[in-house]
Formats: sequence, C-alpha cells, structure tokens
Amino acid sequence: MTRRAPLQPHLVGAAFRVRDERFHNATRGRLRASDVQRPFTAVRSVALDLDDVSGRCLAYEPLLREGEAFSHETAAALLRLPLPSEPTRVHVLAPPGATRARGRGVAGHVASVAPPVVLHDGFPIVAPAFVWCQLANGLSPYDLVAVADAIVTGPRRGEVRGPALATLEELRDAAARWGARRGAATISEALPRVRVGAESRRETHLRLTLVDCGLPEPAPNAPVRLASGATVHPDLAYPERRIALEYLGDTHRTDRRRWQADVRRRRDLAAAGWQVIEVTAEDLGANRDAFIEAIRQLVTATAA
Repeated sequence: MTRRAPLQPHLVGAAFRVRDERFHNATRGRLRASDVQRPFTAVRSVALDLDDVSGRCLAYEPLLREGEAFSHETAAALLRLPLPSEPTRVHVLAPPGATRARGRGVAGHVASVAPPVVLHDGFPIVAPAFVWCQLANGLSPYDLVAVADAIVTGPRRGEVRGPALATLEELRDAAARWGARRGAATISEALPRVRVGAESRRETHLRLTLVDCGLPEPAPNAPVRLASGATVHPDLAYPERRIALEYLGDTHRTDRRRWQADVRRRRDLAAAGWQVIEVTAEDLGANRDAFIEAIRQLVTATAA
C-alpha cells in the first residue's frame, strides 16, 4: 500500500487555496486524500471543525476579498446571538458596487450602503446593531426582539454586567440608517419591545407572550435582595407582587451546576415569601391557554 506523503505541519488547523502551492507544497493528488477537507470550491483545509461556525469562517477566509465581511446569520452566530437554528451557509457581505460572493455553501450579499465592520475573534463582521437589521427579514418578530435583547444585555458576573455588544441608542441609529429596506416594518415593530436584562431567547418569548396576552410586563433578571444579604435574579419578575417566573430550558437537564444553582435560587425566593412559577416549553405551546390563565389569576390576586 502506498503511504501518503506527510502534510506540512503548518497546514493543520489552516485553510488555503488549492492554487497557493507555495503555502501547502502538496500535489493535487495529495489534496484529494481523505485527511484533507473540501469546505468550499477551490479551498482545502486540515483538521478544522466545520460543524462550528468559527471553523467554517476560518475555512472561508482564503476566499475573502478586500472590503468583505461576514454578515447576517453567520455574523450573528459568531457573536453567539440566540438564533432559532444554526446557519448552514456562510453569509458574506461585499461592499457597494462589488460582485457578490458565490459558491457552494456561500450566501453572498452586496451592501447598498456600507455598514460599519468590526473585528470579532479575528473575523471581520458587520457591526452587531446592523447585523440585527440584516436579520429582520428572516426572523419572527419574537426572535428579532430576542436577538436585540441579547445585543443590548452584557454578560452578568454577580451584580456587575460587562459591556453589551451595542446599546439601545446604537440599535435605533442602525434602524434609522436601514431606512425602508427589507425588514423595516419588523424592525419598527420590534425596537420598542427591546429590553436590557434578558439572558435567553425563551425568556424574551415568555415576556412578550405575557404582554401580548394582556398581562403586565415582567422585569427581566431584576435584582432581588434577600434577608441573608444575597441578591438573586429571577428570569422574569413582578417585584411589587413578589412573583418570579423561572424558565426551565435544556441547560437545566444538561448542566448540573446550573441546575443546582437555579434550584437554590428558587428555594431562596420561596423562603423570602415569593411565589415562584416554573415555566416549560409546553407552557408556551400546547399548555399556553391554561398557563396564561393561571398567571392572570395569580397577578390579579396579588394586586388586590
């Protein structure tokens, strides 16, 4: 059996054009071997995680032209924004007047007006506020609000939040510059509903569902000071009524430490005289009417 010629060590974890022979120093036959990936036309890579958006973007980098940036769902995924599903294609935005990117696994776009571009983890991407506008034509109104909530809510470490990806004012500015382009009506509907504090897509969906059913708007992750001196942050709360709503997502089954911390928080709230309502996906689906009626009765009773 013929042994494969070894690849150059610098190729591991890299992507390169087939024509860049000085870089890869491999024959065309060697580049057809099973240990060499074919992520895009005319590009090869070695040992990249092509199931991850960062890996796919690394694989596409040899094809990026001057002025291009990752955009739309790809930029959102790189920013770890709460999309309903992982993008399967790499979205690339070309500057005004350029030709759009084409090829297998690529969604090319051309900007009518060039948006700001920033570096994120080494990748050129459209600035987060403008990524939000780009998503407006493809997301539901609830999901568009959830993405915006994530953009304006910085990561929380105890009582301190880190910097957000963008401010509400930057979202408003991006929406104004977006003008009447596709998705403008959805942007206009979503923008007033964006709140700082939501920490998951389902929390946003729950908040919007309650409001759209005529209930008062709950506060996302409001601080609740306990008698012990500790501060906890229920997912959603009616502080004046001492009602907390805690969404039980998949992380409660897969992340043991998160699950235990959430159990302790619910116990602490209950001990402090709060009514804690655990919410599941079924409560926003098949059980929605009964769930909403139960919350309505509880809010009415505690308001009396």
